[in-house]
Amino acid sequence: MSAAITFGPTPVVGCAGLTGYGLFAAMLACAGLPIYIHAPKFYVDEYGVSLAALGAVLGALRLLDVVQDPVLGWLSDRFRQHRAATVAAAVALLAASMVGLFAVPPPIAPLTWFGLCLTGLFSAFSYLTICFYAQGVQKAGELGANGHIRLATWRETGALLGVCIAAVAPTLLLGLGHPFALFAAGFAGLSLLAWAMMRGEWKAVVVGQSTGIAQVLRDPLARRLLLIALVNATPVAVSSTLFLFFVDARLQAPGWEGPLLLLFFLAAALSAPFWGRLAARNGSKPVLLIAMVLAVLSFGFALTLGAGDTSLFALICIGSGAAMGADLTLLPALFARRMAVIAPNAGQAFGLWSFVSKFTLAFAAVLLLPLLQASGFSVSGPNPAAALTMLTLLYALVPCILKLIAIGLLATTPLTEIST
Repeated sequence: MSAAITFGPTPVVGCAGLTGYGLFAAMLACAGLPIYIHAPKFYVDEYGVSLAALGAVLGALRLLDVVQDPVLGWLSDRFRQHRAATVAAAVALLAASMVGLFAVPPPIAPLTWFGLCLTGLFSAFSYLTICFYAQGVQKAGELGANGHIRLATWRETGALLGVCIAAVAPTLLLGLGHPFALFAAGFAGLSLLAWAMMRGEWKAVVVGQSTGIAQVLRDPLARRLLLIALVNATPVAVSSTLFLFFVDARLQAPGWEGPLLLLFFLAAALSAPFWGRLAARNGSKPVLLIAMVLAVLSFGFALTLGAGDTSLFALICIGSGAAMGADLTLLPALFARRMAVIAPNAGQAFGLWSFVSKFTLAFAAVLLLPLLQASGFSVSGPNPAAALTMLTLLYALVPCILKLIAIGLLATTPLTEIST
C-alpha cells in the first residue's frame, strides 16, 4: 500500500461561490453531528426511551448505509446532469425530517417515530453530502494553486460554525419554550437559504464515464486514505456520543454542556484556516501528524479529570477541538485531490467517503451506549463508581488508542504533494 499521491497542474479560473460552499456546509453540519449529541438525550428526557433501544436504532440506521451510501453515490453520478433538481428535493426532505424529529409530537411509538425521522434525515444528508463533496472536486480545479485545500478550508470552517450553532442553539432557546421545535424551524429556514446560495453551482458537471466503487478501491492510495479516515474519525464519534453524559455525570457540571460544546467547535472552526495555511506551506502529512498528537494529549488529560474539573476540561475542549479542525480540513482535501486524478465525477467515491465517516458514529452508538448502560450508568443518577470509571475510559482512553493507530497509519503512508 505504499505509494505517492501526485497531482497535475490546473488552470486558475477564480474563487467565486466559496461563500455558498461555506453556508451549505454549515447547513449540512447542523443536520449531522449535533443530531447524535441532542437527539438521543431529547428522546430519553421527553419520551423515556432507553439508551440501549436508541443505540440499537442508531446502529441499525448506520448499517443501512452499507448499502445506501454506495447506491446514493451511484445516483449522484447517474443524475449529475440534473443535480440541481435532485439536490432541491433532498434539501426539502432534510428540512421536513428535522421538523418531524424535534417539532412534531410522535403520532406513533416514539422509538418508531425516531427511526422514521432519522431515516429521512440521514438519507437526505447522505445524498447531499455526496453531491456536495463530488461537486467540490470540480470546483477546486477552478481555484488554481492549492485549490483543494482552499475549498476545504471554506467548506470545513463553514461546517464547524454550523456545528457550533446547532450544538448550542437548543440551550440558548430554552427561555423561549420548546427550544428543539424552534431549532428545527430555524434549520428549515437555513436550508432554504443554503439551497438558494448554491443553486448555480450544480450546473458545472464533468461529463464522461463515472468511476465505480471497485475502481476506486483498486487504487492503493484511495484505500489507504479511506482506512486512515475511518480510524481517525472514530475518536470524534466516541467523544461526541458521550460528551453530554461526561460533562453531566463525570464532571458534575450540569448546565455547562452548551458552553463547552461551543468552545470545542469554535476551537475547531477558528483553527481550520490556520491548519489550511500551514498545510499549503509545509504539506498536509506533517501538519496532520501534529494535530493527531495534540488530540492524543488532550484525550489523555481527560482521563485524570473528576467532579469539579470543569475549567481543566475547557482546556481539553480547546485542544481536541483544534485537532479536529485539522482532521476535517486536510483529510477530505487529500482524498478529493486523489479523486481529481482517478475519479473526476467522484459521486461514487464520496459515497464511500460518506459511509466511512458515518460508520464511526455507528460504532459509537451500537457499542458504547449499551456498554455504558450495562455498567450501571443512569442519566438520572446517582451513578456507582464503576459506571463513572467506564464512562471515563470510553470517553478518553478509547479515543487515545484509536488516534495512536491513526498516527501509525499516516506516518507509514508516503504522500508526495504537488500544488494544484
